[in-house]
Amino acid sequence: MHTKMRLWHTMNARSFRCLWTIEELKLQGKKIDLDLITMPFPPRVFYKEYLKQNVLGTIPLLEDGNVRMTESNAISQYLCAKYAPTSLAMDFSEPFYGEYLNWIHHSEATLTFPQTIVLRYTKQEIGRADNAAVDYARWYGARLRMLNSALDDGRTFLVGGRFTIADIAVTYSLYLGTTLEVEGVPLSARYKPQVTKYMLRMLDREGYKNAVAFQTWSEEQFEKLHGNGQDNSKL
Repeated sequence: MHTKMRLWHTMNARSFRCLWTIEELKLQGKKIDLDLITMPFPPRVFYKEYLKQNVLGTIPLLEDGNVRMTESNAISQYLCAKYAPTSLAMDFSEPFYGEYLNWIHHSEATLTFPQTIVLRYTKQEIGRADNAAVDYARWYGARLRMLNSALDDGRTFLVGGRFTIADIAVTYSLYLGTTLEVEGVPLSARYKPQVTKYMLRMLDREGYKNAVAFQTWSEEQFEKLHGNGQDNSKL
């Protein structure tokens, strides 16, 4: 069995939430020995060996001893529990715990989901369901209302007055919107000024920059060993 913690990843995919969490934990002094494997996207097409690790072929996959996890936000929560205590997580005893959990799950179920439909029909199956891409782009814009309202008070972080994995989860969703467009208009064009400012502030963190550098290095190592079948800079 592989004993070092291993994260199967593709460039800028949802697994980036996990990688960013790890880099933030490192900055807090946590000793984390990670084997990062950055494959071309989608790996089920361009690196079929991955299907032996994850029959779904989806990203991410975290292996940590006998633990195997495939949901990005759940992995971030697992990492915070494993390397506790950390200010990246909130405890039930804290007054904002419910709000913290809600933002984590809101990021995937409400914000990222419509973007995956846009991605599929603007990048992977172009021309098959153009109307669906347009509709879900509009849906994504409408689902930003709660975030717009929360950030309207000028807060620095989403919840509790400090940076947590809720910020990582939501910022990744916002970043994804900068990489997708419908009818020539990026999804991020729908962001209110306070949302754009928040996103850019989070993307300026050292932990985020370290994660970007790590995935870039890891991608280069993978290409040296296996080659690369396509441009894998997208989710």
